[in-house]
Amino acid sequence: MATKCIIGALVGSLGIAYVCDTIVSDKKIFGGTVCKTATDKEWFQATDAKFQAWPRVAGPPVIMNPISRQNFIVKDP
Repeated sequence: MATKCIIGALVGSLGIAYVCDTIVSDKKIFGGTVCKTATDKEWFQATDAKFQAWPRVAGPPVIMNPISRQNFIVKDP
């Protein structure tokens, strides 16, 4: 019986948290807009190129944004 109540409460609280997050961030009930830098693809490409151009001194070259790439350390050919 206790397990059923705990699981039900957990699922219910996750549902409430999801609804609140959606209302606040997507519906923007408190106002505001999404900034242009978050939606502009040209800005993202320019920023990514800038990050990749930074020289590294201490070790092998590393990808600054590993989420969009498969490898973390750039291998020398």
